[in-house]
Amino acid sequence: MCKVIVWDECTMAHKRALEALDRTLQDIRENNRLMGGTVLVLAGDFRQTLPVIPRATPADELNACLKASYLWRHVRKMTLTTNMRVHLHEDLSAQRFAQQLLRLGDGDFPVDPDTDLISFPSDFCKLTESPEELIVKVFPDITNNFRNHQWLCWLCERAILAPMNDGVNKINTEIQNQLPGPAATYESIDTVVDREQAVCYPAEFLNSLEPPGMPPHRLVLKVGSPIMLLRNMDPPKLCNGTRLCVKSLMANVIEATILTGKAKGEDVFIHASQ
Repeated sequence: MCKVIVWDECTMAHKRALEALDRTLQDIRENNRLMGGTVLVLAGDFRQTLPVIPRATPADELNACLKASYLWRHVRKMTLTTNMRVHLHEDLSAQRFAQQLLRLGDGDFPVDPDTDLISFPSDFCKLTESPEELIVKVFPDITNNFRNHQWLCWLCERAILAPMNDGVNKINTEIQNQLPGPAATYESIDTVVDREQAVCYPAEFLNSLEPPGMPPHRLVLKVGSPIMLLRNMDPPKLCNGTRLCVKSLMANVIEATILTGKAKGEDVFIHASQ
């Protein structure tokens, strides 16, 4: 029986999720103690992203935070003081950037009273005028680099972050359009089991939904496109979060090369329905 559960990035979770886990563990283990007697390690930083509540106010987000849960009084706080990733690489610029991120989280940067926006120091980052310029800076000369035999290594060395999925989708589409070759389109099954219920749930409406953690109804890919698995298929080789690069696109199967983990460089086949 499991004795320890580690919940990473817990600060993004809704307090109801923690409370539901507590009740579930008590039921499964038939133990009325907190978390069914299991030790729960919550890892995260409240200076980062809090729970995302659509169309909510800042007060709603704070109320959804784990600190607002009745379980929080049982939490014993332990603090890490060394950024091991920066420490092991001994990169002075990365160390300065990490310190600036901590200052940002602590609210030490000045805020414009008119716009309520944070004013970054000049050495915080390099600014670009548009998303198109950002893509050129991070992914320069995509067409020629794609033909290079070091394409996979080149791809793993760079990434663009965005605060919302909508921004990620737009940037991904722009970058993928620069890849040579035709695109293949995969669509999810959009039929209902009970046809009488189809009137209540129009297919067009269902196809427009893009809930977090799920692929879109219409997925367009090219050879060379980076992709990510959203479910466990063959752990630890193919699991939720595994990144791959498309090698071949067929009607029902996608051949891809694993980019991360112990199986890095291995080619695998993924059924389109997965």
